[in-house]
Amino acid sequence: MADRARLGIDWGKARIGVAASGAGTDFAYPVTTVPAGVDEQRRLLEIVVEYEPTVIYVGLPLTLSGEYGFAAQFVLEKAASLAAAVADVEVRLVDERMSTVTASRSMGSAGRKAKQQRNVIDQAAAVDILQRALDAEGRTGAPAGRPAPREET
Repeated sequence: MADRARLGIDWGKARIGVAASGAGTDFAYPVTTVPAGVDEQRRLLEIVVEYEPTVIYVGLPLTLSGEYGFAAQFVLEKAASLAAAVADVEVRLVDERMSTVTASRSMGSAGRKAKQQRNVIDQAAAVDILQRALDAEGRTGAPAGRPAPREET
């Protein structure tokens, strides 16, 4: 069980889903969707200040065969920039394959149609990313994934 808060991020080119877990819990919940763009890092830093996480898990969208595609390169660059901006917080990359599909199926089975999912699907994917990381922490006793590279400042 995490001793301090964790954040999960599903980083898309249009929207960024954010999830959190509280200190002493192993349960992820949705926080918000941040519009991608020039203000994204400022808004993410505000969320980091508010939640004071010790670890931020960023979903890494590998291809189904486990390779790095364009989407993974995009996220690596964003995660490196975030890691440089939050030097006191560990930023880790975790495999997010199928997180959006899993979130969409879960929301669909709860009765939410595809059009109704648009505003919250990224938050739901962030919850899936963070919950998988928390589950891995619980099994191994160590942070999940691997450290994100840090952009030179």
